[in-house]
Amino acid sequence: MSTENKGKALITGASSGIGEVYARRLADRGYDLILVARRLDRLETLAKDIGARTGRRAETLQADLGSREGIATVERRLAEDPEITLFVNNAGISLSGSILENGSKEIEQLIVVNTLAPTLLAAAAAKAFVARNKGGVINIASVLALVPEMMDGLYSGTKAHIINMTLGLAAKLQGTNVRAQAVLPGATRSEIWEKSGKDVDAILPGMVMDTADLVDAALIGYDRGEVVTIPPLEDEGQYKAYDAARLAMAPNLSRKDVGTRYRA
Repeated sequence: MSTENKGKALITGASSGIGEVYARRLADRGYDLILVARRLDRLETLAKDIGARTGRRAETLQADLGSREGIATVERRLAEDPEITLFVNNAGISLSGSILENGSKEIEQLIVVNTLAPTLLAAAAAKAFVARNKGGVINIASVLALVPEMMDGLYSGTKAHIINMTLGLAAKLQGTNVRAQAVLPGATRSEIWEKSGKDVDAILPGMVMDTADLVDAALIGYDRGEVVTIPPLEDEGQYKAYDAARLAMAPNLSRKDVGTRYRA
């Protein structure tokens, strides 16, 4: 446990799962905390437990990131609190069923919570950190962004956006003391599965990572300066080859003429 004061870490979706473990680990590392979620009772219980165990300050901020009002509340805090030095962009939801089995209300809510909210909050945090030339943004994505065929493409599409946003942000942050990281969990033991009505152990037997292991690995990746961290991937060379192939296409993706195979 660190006695160093590293400023404040603001964590969304902090009442359970990945967000809760980040809160505990970051308090151990010397961060005071701002815990954000809808369920205030669970946040307060967590804050008291962390404070008693570590002596770190743990503040609660109730906000529904499925509403513009809730998003704005957290945006303001990120923009206006100079003590915040780390933002963990974790809150997210999943759907029960695919695009064929959900209505417009459910689909819109998924996009608001998983895409609109994290984008606006990452922007607020990054702007504030750049102005002070200090800070870090950790965006929680998913390995499904790389393999949308495995499950529903709506959820994986929101997570692909998180990866793209992080890669673009990291490029803009080069030369500063501000960092961006995308964490890509595989199947992880958290409440998001229960809320979406899915039995993850039945869907992916023997493939579900404990949440604590996921967060510990992700923080090692952050310490190493990784922009993309995939804790379950044993062979890092596979991602590097994927990324190299993607970048190799870049000079050929926009040209005056169509590809030869499309010419009559």
